[in-house]
Amino acid sequence: MEFEYTPEQIHLRKSVREFAEGEIAPHVLEWDEGQIFPLEVVHKLGRLGYMGSIFPEELGGAGMGYIEYSIIIEELSRVDGSVGIILAAHTSLCSNHIYKMGGEEQRRRYLPKLASGEWIGCWSLTEPEAGSDAAGTRTTAVKEECGWVLNGAKTFTTNAHHADVCVAMAVTDRAAAQHGISAFIVDKGTPGFRPGKKENKLGLRASATGEVIFEGCRLGPGQLLGRLNDGFVDSLKVLDGGRISIAALSIGMAQGAYDAALRYSKLRRQFGRPISEFQAIQHKLVDMAVDLDAARLLNYRAAWMLDRGMRVTRESAMAKLFASEAAVRIANEAVQIHGGYGYIKDYPVEKFYRDVKLCTIGEGTSEIQRMVIARQLLKS
Repeated sequence: MEFEYTPEQIHLRKSVREFAEGEIAPHVLEWDEGQIFPLEVVHKLGRLGYMGSIFPEELGGAGMGYIEYSIIIEELSRVDGSVGIILAAHTSLCSNHIYKMGGEEQRRRYLPKLASGEWIGCWSLTEPEAGSDAAGTRTTAVKEECGWVLNGAKTFTTNAHHADVCVAMAVTDRAAAQHGISAFIVDKGTPGFRPGKKENKLGLRASATGEVIFEGCRLGPGQLLGRLNDGFVDSLKVLDGGRISIAALSIGMAQGAYDAALRYSKLRRQFGRPISEFQAIQHKLVDMAVDLDAARLLNYRAAWMLDRGMRVTRESAMAKLFASEAAVRIANEAVQIHGGYGYIKDYPVEKFYRDVKLCTIGEGTSEIQRMVIARQLLKS
């Protein structure tokens, strides 16, 4: 059992941090207020190998593991969670679904361009009437002689308005409930496929989140992803890895909020001395640091296990649950330590406070994580 980073992991963290502070930090406020999708930065991340970090080199990836992937998301999100979630949805959801469930031809066609960042991916499971109950999907795919016809709409799709490739779930056998849902790959420009409303969000505003709509969208037989009617079951497997990325997103933003609070506490003076010398502030910083370490260790355990081919349903849910709720606590205390200045946009903690809440909701709410964990515990 090792608790040290390898030299390669240390170098990776340093490289990503330098990129984030140089290429992202100067634009965070502008992107957030203008809801500007950082397309140029996303393409740069692709050229650096970060958009395809967990895929093998023969498919255009960087051949890294989930610990390295977590480090990348942490360091990007430490500066701007919007960039972290763009990469996470692209990599661990869309691209990973194709990598894990796709045929050889599908992998060769899509993964090199997704891994390089030339193409951006999105993943569509949620619908207006099918959120936590994803088995309530209403989007349909009807078999025809030449392929499939999709009709319906998805919501809360990250990267929806900038995606070149969408992986979407649709009902192919209504009578079979969750065992009658299939996954499909839909290319940008396919007739009958378009993005819909873009959401105006509380946080992570540089990340475009919105609807994707299918209206008589015709797909060839080769666009079915995985086995017929296995789309929902496959989605749960994809989400095991996706929850590691959301935990890393939470940890990164929490680290950014903690760093800002620690720095501010040493500079801000009240009653003739820095507020970091007051026990009340020290206790807040201690609790924040403990939460951060615990969240990171939980997530690295899940990542380590996944890299070794082990099942991580319980471990990734635990990591996501704890890290996301800890991040909310840490961001809240960071604002409190800043006092009135924590409530204005001149200081970064205001944005972290808005951004982190999504992590307790996306890719399964905290309530769903507790259900997942409980099922796993009761099996033992």
